[in-house]
Amino acid sequence: MNTVKTLQDIRRTMEDLIGEQVQLRTDKGRKRIIIKEGIVTATYPSLFVVDVGEGSRERMVSFSYADIVTETVIVTLLHGEMPQ
Repeated sequence: MNTVKTLQDIRRTMEDLIGEQVQLRTDKGRKRIIIKEGIVTATYPSLFVVDVGEGSRERMVSFSYADIVTETVIVTLLHGEMPQ
């Protein structure tokens, strides 16, 4: 059950990042990679939410913690260091 422990660790790390500006690198498959910046706004038992400002409109995107484990999404803290 190492994966369960890993998911719990990722969730705790994402909880520590609430209110922080992050960069999201999302692999959409077939060599399509999308990079966006936003602020982590909330964490839930299965997913986390990032507020991504695109131009003049606000947009919220959500990802599961499994996306981080499978490296479909890579989260990078823009200012400071990632919590341990």
